[in-house]
Amino acid sequence: MRIVSTRAALLLGSATAFAATPVLADEQPERDYLPSDIVVTGDADGYGSDDGLTATKTPTPLIDVPQAVTAITRDQLDDQNATSLNEALRFVPGVSLETGEGHRDEVFIRGQETTADFFIDGLRDDAQYYRPLYNVERVEVLKGANALIFGRGAGGGAINRVSKKAEIGDLRLAGAASVDTHGAFSLASDIGLPAGDALALRLNATYEEFDNHRDVYEGRFIGVSPTATVGLGPSTELVLSYTYDDDQRVVDRGVPAFQGRPLTGNDETFFGDPDYNYSDVEAHIARARIDHDFDGGLSANATVQYAHYDKFYSNIVPSGATDTDGDGIADTVSLGGYESGTVRENLIGQANLVWEGNTGGIGHTLLLGAEFSRQDTDADRDRTLFDGERSYTTDLAEAIFVPPFSFEFQRASTSELSTLSFYIQDQIDLADWLQVIVGARYDEFDLESYDIGNDFFGSRKDDKISPRLGVIVKPQDSLSIYASYSESFLPASGDQFTVLSDTSINLEPESFETWEAGVKYAPRADLLVTAAVFRLDRKDTAFTDPVQNVVLQTGETRVQGFEASLAGSLTDQLHVNVGYTYLDGEIRSATNSGGIGTQLQQLPEHQIGAWGRYDFTDNLGAGLGLVHQASQFASFSNDVVLPAYTRVDAAVFYTLNDRVSLQLNIENLLDEDYYPSAHGDNNIQPGKPLTAKLGVRFEL
Repeated sequence: MRIVSTRAALLLGSATAFAATPVLADEQPERDYLPSDIVVTGDADGYGSDDGLTATKTPTPLIDVPQAVTAITRDQLDDQNATSLNEALRFVPGVSLETGEGHRDEVFIRGQETTADFFIDGLRDDAQYYRPLYNVERVEVLKGANALIFGRGAGGGAINRVSKKAEIGDLRLAGAASVDTHGAFSLASDIGLPAGDALALRLNATYEEFDNHRDVYEGRFIGVSPTATVGLGPSTELVLSYTYDDDQRVVDRGVPAFQGRPLTGNDETFFGDPDYNYSDVEAHIARARIDHDFDGGLSANATVQYAHYDKFYSNIVPSGATDTDGDGIADTVSLGGYESGTVRENLIGQANLVWEGNTGGIGHTLLLGAEFSRQDTDADRDRTLFDGERSYTTDLAEAIFVPPFSFEFQRASTSELSTLSFYIQDQIDLADWLQVIVGARYDEFDLESYDIGNDFFGSRKDDKISPRLGVIVKPQDSLSIYASYSESFLPASGDQFTVLSDTSINLEPESFETWEAGVKYAPRADLLVTAAVFRLDRKDTAFTDPVQNVVLQTGETRVQGFEASLAGSLTDQLHVNVGYTYLDGEIRSATNSGGIGTQLQQLPEHQIGAWGRYDFTDNLGAGLGLVHQASQFASFSNDVVLPAYTRVDAAVFYTLNDRVSLQLNIENLLDEDYYPSAHGDNNIQPGKPLTAKLGVRFEL
């Protein structure tokens, strides 16, 4: 029988005991809008589970993490019928979605843009593609600088997906299917097979076909993810996993801007070439992890992950709408285009040693870790030419005319990146009511690249130490008051590290500093309330001085704000995840992106993400969701505004019997016209109109 400690039960639905007073795991509510194992957990035989699920890599309850963390559990993902990471992140305040050029996940976390701060079970997954959720147990957004845990990048935060894995003794046969009013559909299966007392197998798979309200949009996704868990004794567990994802879809760059706003009246118009705008991605990710429990409070784990990404995309893209006859109505649109291919291989190894014990009456949770990685990337890009010109102006119409085009070489590169990291962290219990967390990480970052077009070979090596400090005051077990400081860094080559230039080769990394203070309160075992204030300074950004014509690293931006959240069960029937964020950010020292006082791009001042489910009976329930974003600038130019919007979602759930349930999800219930994301001033994505999705789930 699994038990949960009083301290952990304040947060968890299922966890190993870490304190004295036990609570039966089966007393927890059936639905879980709190993370089910934010504490490093074990099964009935004491096997360790995945680390890297929080900001500490140690068995620490979420209430004792001195950092804002938002988690979206499998229950919530299922209730929202979310199948992609983008769909889930829309409900996370403090995160703004970039359109990612229509072919990749790209986000702003606390105003910091990233295409690379994505992780799987704490290991980097930094290729540019759309990430599915069919094999994911939970999505975590860890906010603030995170270099001690994740290394380079993660200046505004990091997004971690917790994978499903085979569980010893677990027999399951589950599946789901859904179809929406545009014709898009998905099929998914989850099969678990016990194979004796020490072996379990699990297979998650999915097939999706895409469609939406746009005149041109289609595609399909295939995902297969087998895992195996092997018990190598009473204290050792080995987990093997492999994921194959194959994504093909139309690249949709949205609509251009006109007179400082998104062009209206053309939300369904496709500003591209239906035969050319296309993306094709194949991702292979293989991972092996071993956990071992020693005597005396000592445990260790080691993971090796290999990933291979092969991607190609091509697109015609709008670059601006114009009123040529002076009547105040746009009548032409300019087009450009390009195509790009990337092949990337990642090899990552990580090992952690955790000791829980006491010295002189003072409690410690000590983490010692090391990580190495090797990344090889080949990338190329060609531009389109319209009769020898890079831009073409055509009439604005229901169907955009794209003339024949050719290509010219734009760039190509190869790069080899090697990293070596060591980190130490101690969580010190100075008293029952006072905890301190202190640590630092050393990163050695070595990049070599060859710019084929410019025949330029470059190499640069950076060494960086990233500290972390936190203080947690606990007036009672269910209440934490904390303050923290953390740093992170980003090499001048950017977050994809494809090539060094004759400028970036001489630049030091940018730095990120986060100060945060907050409170976490668990009024009941399955409910967590949080609030935090923070300030994030980004420094050492490169800036070309127009007078001296030299590059200086004097650029600085600041984001400060407040966030609050409520996640869990208010009653046995009502389950919620509600969050609010206030953000204020600007450039404080001139950069290439803008002058002092320029507002940061895609940083809405106010954001609300809310989802709730109420079960009227054992068979009937309803859900209601709300996403609100205040107006925001599409880019650093501050020339184009994405208007504020509020989107309301709804759902109805009906359980036919113990094995089969039905659900109806409605996105944008009030049929609001809105523009949730952009990529610069002229690639603005219209939101979906009212869309209904009917789904069925079964478990045998």
